[in-house]
Amino acid sequence: MDLGLTVGDSIDRTARTIDGFDFAELSIGEGTDMDSINSERLETVLEGSDADLCVHLPFKQVVATSVPEIDDAIREYLSRLLEWAGSVDARKAVLHGTARNPHDTDLRPIFAAQLEAIGTAAEAEGVELVVENVGHQKRGLPLSVLGDLARETDTSVCFDIGHAYMEDGNDAVDRFLSGYGDLVSHLHVHDARSRGDTHLPIGAGEIDYGIVTDHLAGFDGTVAIEVFTDDLALLQDTGERATAALEDA
Repeated sequence: MDLGLTVGDSIDRTARTIDGFDFAELSIGEGTDMDSINSERLETVLEGSDADLCVHLPFKQVVATSVPEIDDAIREYLSRLLEWAGSVDARKAVLHGTARNPHDTDLRPIFAAQLEAIGTAAEAEGVELVVENVGHQKRGLPLSVLGDLARETDTSVCFDIGHAYMEDGNDAVDRFLSGYGDLVSHLHVHDARSRGDTHLPIGAGEIDYGIVTDHLAGFDGTVAIEVFTDDLALLQDTGERATAALEDA
């Protein structure tokens, strides 16, 4: 298991927090001019901490709509970003599982085709595409739908434990890992509370990480701490708790 941090779009934050972790997950903002990213500095920061890179594709970009021309442009746009990701040796690229109307069943085969094409573009750049559950959000596909489509397209999953909890509590975490745990190669770990606050340090919320242990003990993928703080003690504590939950019994 490799343990890393989500760092937003900030190379400065990466430099402040990455020591002792295996990788940084850098976010690409919607509309970002890729030439504006200081790739040389990013490489220097990562090399200095012996850390790898993963990327998160733009949060707001839906994957599928009912308009073919728009879907073509989405694929072209994400393929361009994946080309950059490959040029900086990113290991994985996280894609939110979204559609213009996630409850429109007619969009599901379109989403599958889009996901397959984007995955092929990622593979061509030496990057593993992982699709993330965001079913608690307006445009996010429900957990079971995302799992079915990921399996259908042979796409790896970024399972965000906090997002699953926000969708339907600890039962949602259990159901997804029971049915689709074999697809998970990347995790986002944090804690959450049902009143709406999320991205808390593990132990500060209501998620039962014993469920994660039951399904993913011995996990050998990548685990990104997604706690919105630069407090190194809190980040390290969440890392230790995540490691304890995922290590072999």
